[in-house]
Amino acid sequence: MSLQKILTKLQRLHPKEIDLSLDRIKELCEKLGNPQDDIKCIQVCGTNGKGSTISFLRSILKEANYKCNIYTSPHVKVINERFVYNDEIISDNDLLDLLNEIHEINNGQPLTYFEALTAAFFLGCRKYKDNLVLAEFGLFGRGDAVNILKKNLCNIITSCSEDHLDWLPENDRTIERIIYEKTSSLLNSNIIVAKQTSYEITQFIKKNISKNKANKFFFNEDYNFVMKENDFFFYKDKHGGLKIPKPKMNGQFQIENASTAIASLRNLKNINIEDQHIIDGVKKANNTARLEEIKSGKIKRLVKNNKVLLDSSHNPGGSKVLNDYLQSLNCDKHVIVGMMSNKDHKKYISYFKNISSLTTVDIPNQPNSISGKNLMRVFKNLPNVKYQPDIVKAIKSINLKEGDIIIITGSLYLAGEVLSLN
Repeated sequence: MSLQKILTKLQRLHPKEIDLSLDRIKELCEKLGNPQDDIKCIQVCGTNGKGSTISFLRSILKEANYKCNIYTSPHVKVINERFVYNDEIISDNDLLDLLNEIHEINNGQPLTYFEALTAAFFLGCRKYKDNLVLAEFGLFGRGDAVNILKKNLCNIITSCSEDHLDWLPENDRTIERIIYEKTSSLLNSNIIVAKQTSYEITQFIKKNISKNKANKFFFNEDYNFVMKENDFFFYKDKHGGLKIPKPKMNGQFQIENASTAIASLRNLKNINIEDQHIIDGVKKANNTARLEEIKSGKIKRLVKNNKVLLDSSHNPGGSKVLNDYLQSLNCDKHVIVGMMSNKDHKKYISYFKNISSLTTVDIPNQPNSISGKNLMRVFKNLPNVKYQPDIVKAIKSINLKEGDIIIITGSLYLAGEVLSLN
């Protein structure tokens, strides 16, 4: 059976794409011998910054000679990206073997696609059970399939903001409810809380985890950083200070994510991380489609000497930090945007200031996306808005001058299509 065929079979096991409950995956994992009970896991929840924080964790741990198994979602180009074992993306054949075993043992019982993939990841960890595991919480923590662990090393709460509101009751679509869903079921080992976009959000998190007996570490109370000249930042916590080169990933928010990763590792017992591991790990970390510059390929050839950045921001919180970075650039900025239909399009675009043009596009192969034409109508009150059916036509329609920059953003799915095209 081919990989695509087994994926299709698994997608048909449940009428809903997402069904936020844990009974099905718990039952399946029990049949598998509960492989999730044997892993040493750092769990990461939040709205923005999960993937980048995991990238910094992975890079620092690699410098310290720790092997990692990593589970993230969604993928950018191929589903194999979600399954990293021993620091390598899984092969088609190995992934096929895991999914076939899941399908056979599940024996046709109702199971969502994400639950099947999550069970497969836990099963795959059995082969590398001495490795550290880095795993994202997805949509909402309480009902997320990753949230069936009985113990872990720590929980990281990255920046929280409004997203996936369509999964909440209409009368309760608030940041307080989002934080409740993400943080009310955290395990009581260690909790590291990243820098948040407002004091109020930090207070909501504190209140929600106040009865959790975990060791708690908050940005600006237990660890922080300050920017220094010459492309360095200075990190400080109870273990001391450390001068670190800025990451190669663009945006100050990446320094925030790096600091969260550092705080997490420096506060874990039995994890031996030295200063040089941190310095080298932060410097080498990378994350696909997070303010990533496209330096070669078809897209780059279209713009010649101009710069193209690809960013997968898709919610207001992500838009805000993206635009904080864009405002630091002294050049004309041209934005190409495609989005999924269930996003807050108006609030997302409200953070874009002083841009020279805005071009909406369709996202191919995504039936749940909003058409570029409809997105243009949503943005009709903004200056210089136009529609083009695809990325190539959008780029060619922009009158680029020397020093201008193009930013392609709005969706991880759009980012994947751009990378495949490139």
